[in-house]
Amino acid sequence: MPIQRLHTDARMSQIVIHRGTVYLAGQVGEDLSAGIEQQTRETLENIERLLRQAGTEKQHILSVTVYLKDIEADFAGMNAVWDSWLPTGVAPARATVEARLCEPEILVELSVVAALPD
Repeated sequence: MPIQRLHTDARMSQIVIHRGTVYLAGQVGEDLSAGIEQQTRETLENIERLLRQAGTEKQHILSVTVYLKDIEADFAGMNAVWDSWLPTGVAPARATVEARLCEPEILVELSVVAALPD
Protein backbone atom coordinates (compact mmCIF):
# COMPACT_ATOMS: atom_id res chain seq x y z
CA MET A 1 0.00 0.00 0.00
CA PRO A 2 1.48 3.38 -0.97
CA ILE A 3 2.02 6.23 1.46
CA GLN A 4 -0.19 9.23 0.73
CA ARG A 5 1.10 12.70 1.71
CA LEU A 6 -1.10 15.81 1.64
CA HIS A 7 -0.16 19.48 1.99
CA THR A 8 3.51 18.66 1.56
CA ASP A 9 6.42 21.06 1.31
CA ALA A 10 10.18 20.57 1.49
CA ARG A 11 10.14 20.09 5.26
CA MET A 12 6.93 18.24 6.14
CA SER A 13 3.48 16.98 5.25
CA GLN A 14 0.41 18.14 7.15
CA ILE A 15 -1.23 14.72 6.60
CA VAL A 16 0.32 11.30 6.01
CA ILE A 17 -1.94 8.29 5.39
CA HIS A 18 -0.63 4.74 5.44
CA ARG A 19 -2.38 1.38 5.97
CA GLY A 20 -5.58 2.88 7.35
CA THR A 21 -3.84 5.25 9.75
CA VAL A 22 -3.76 9.06 9.50
CA TYR A 23 -0.87 11.01 10.98
CA LEU A 24 -1.17 14.77 11.37
CA ALA A 25 1.75 17.13 11.80
CA GLY A 26 1.70 19.16 14.99
CA GLN A 27 -1.12 21.69 14.82
CA VAL A 28 -1.39 25.14 16.39
CA GLY A 29 -3.96 27.92 16.36
CA GLU A 30 -4.02 30.90 14.00
CA ASP A 31 -4.20 33.79 16.48
CA LEU A 32 -1.01 33.52 18.48
CA SER A 33 -1.94 36.60 20.49
CA ALA A 34 -4.94 34.72 21.94
CA GLY A 35 -5.07 32.93 25.28
CA ILE A 36 -4.93 29.20 25.85
CA GLU A 37 -8.65 28.57 25.35
CA GLN A 38 -8.81 30.32 21.97
CA GLN A 39 -5.55 28.79 20.76
CA THR A 40 -6.86 25.35 21.78
CA ARG A 41 -10.18 25.91 19.97
CA GLU A 42 -8.41 27.03 16.79
CA THR A 43 -6.01 24.09 16.98
CA LEU A 44 -8.89 21.63 17.33
CA GLU A 45 -10.67 23.29 14.37
CA ASN A 46 -7.51 22.77 12.27
CA ILE A 47 -7.37 19.14 13.36
CA GLU A 48 -11.02 18.55 12.40
CA ARG A 49 -10.45 20.15 8.99
CA LEU A 50 -7.38 18.01 8.28
CA LEU A 51 -9.07 14.83 9.49
CA ARG A 52 -12.00 15.49 7.12
CA GLN A 53 -9.55 16.00 4.25
CA ALA A 54 -7.96 12.66 5.13
CA GLY A 55 -11.35 10.92 5.16
CA THR A 56 -11.88 10.51 8.88
CA GLU A 57 -13.14 12.45 11.92
CA LYS A 58 -12.41 13.11 15.57
CA GLN A 59 -14.30 10.02 16.75
CA HIS A 60 -11.53 7.95 15.09
CA ILE A 61 -8.59 9.62 16.86
CA LEU A 62 -6.31 6.97 18.34
CA SER A 63 -3.75 9.07 20.16
CA VAL A 64 -2.86 12.69 20.85
CA THR A 65 0.24 14.32 22.24
CA VAL A 66 -0.45 17.74 23.76
CA TYR A 67 2.48 20.14 24.05
CA LEU A 68 1.93 23.06 26.41
CA LYS A 69 4.26 26.02 26.80
CA ASP A 70 3.36 26.26 30.50
CA ILE A 71 1.65 23.16 31.84
CA GLU A 72 0.95 24.70 35.25
CA ALA A 73 -0.72 27.81 33.83
CA ASP A 74 -2.50 26.28 30.83
CA PHE A 75 -3.45 22.65 31.59
CA ALA A 76 -6.89 23.46 33.03
CA GLY A 77 -7.81 25.92 30.26
CA MET A 78 -6.73 23.55 27.51
CA ASN A 79 -8.63 20.67 29.14
CA ALA A 80 -11.83 22.73 29.45
CA VAL A 81 -11.86 23.26 25.68
CA TRP A 82 -10.74 19.69 24.96
CA ASP A 83 -13.48 18.21 27.19
CA SER A 84 -16.22 20.20 25.42
CA TRP A 85 -14.84 19.26 21.97
CA LEU A 86 -14.43 15.52 22.39
CA PRO A 87 -17.57 13.35 22.26
CA THR A 88 -18.22 11.09 25.24
CA GLY A 89 -16.91 7.56 24.89
CA VAL A 90 -14.21 8.15 22.25
CA ALA A 91 -11.29 9.44 24.32
CA PRO A 92 -7.97 8.61 22.64
CA ALA A 93 -4.74 7.64 24.32
CA ARG A 94 -3.20 10.96 25.32
CA ALA A 95 -0.02 12.41 26.77
CA THR A 96 0.47 16.01 27.83
CA VAL A 97 3.93 17.50 28.24
CA GLU A 98 5.43 20.90 28.80
CA ALA A 99 7.63 21.92 25.89
CA ARG A 100 9.49 24.85 24.44
CA LEU A 101 7.60 25.38 21.19
CA CYS A 102 8.90 26.81 17.91
CA GLU A 103 7.51 30.32 18.54
CA PRO A 104 7.23 31.93 21.97
CA GLU A 105 3.59 32.99 21.36
CA ILE A 106 2.42 29.41 20.80
CA LEU A 107 0.79 28.13 23.98
CA VAL A 108 -0.41 24.73 22.72
CA GLU A 109 0.43 22.29 19.93
CA LEU A 110 -1.29 18.96 19.29
CA SER A 111 -0.01 15.96 17.36
CA VAL A 112 -2.69 13.45 16.29
CA VAL A 113 -2.87 9.89 15.00
CA ALA A 114 -6.28 8.65 13.77
CA ALA A 115 -7.78 5.65 12.04
CA LEU A 116 -9.66 5.73 8.77
CA PRO A 117 -13.22 4.42 9.20
CA ASP A 118 -13.88 0.83 8.16
